[in-house]
Amino acid sequence: MTSVFDGYHDRFNEEVRLIILKGLYDEESGQMSDSMLMFVLEAFAVNRSREYLRTQLRWLEQQAGAVKLREISTAMIAELTQIGEDHLTRRASIEGVKPPSRSRS
Repeated sequence: MTSVFDGYHDRFNEEVRLIILKGLYDEESGQMSDSMLMFVLEAFAVNRSREYLRTQLRWLEQQAGAVKLREISTAMIAELTQIGEDHLTRRASIEGVKPPSRSRS
């Protein structure tokens, strides 16, 4: 018997990954620390741990190439790549990241 929650975890992660990419895209430098990205997620009612965020960032780097990560002391810095930007502007699609909605003029 199927449940209304079947696939919820995957869809939730896809949504979170899109939120992360949008947050980076909206930042003029295209970069943000994990602590700042925590604020972005919280604004979208995503209340998860920093380790959860870092897991999603690593996925975006290793599985999708959508971000580039570097660690400085205890902070993780994420930078949007061209692949990530192409997903957000609908020039390409990344499996495992929710597609952005079409913009309306």
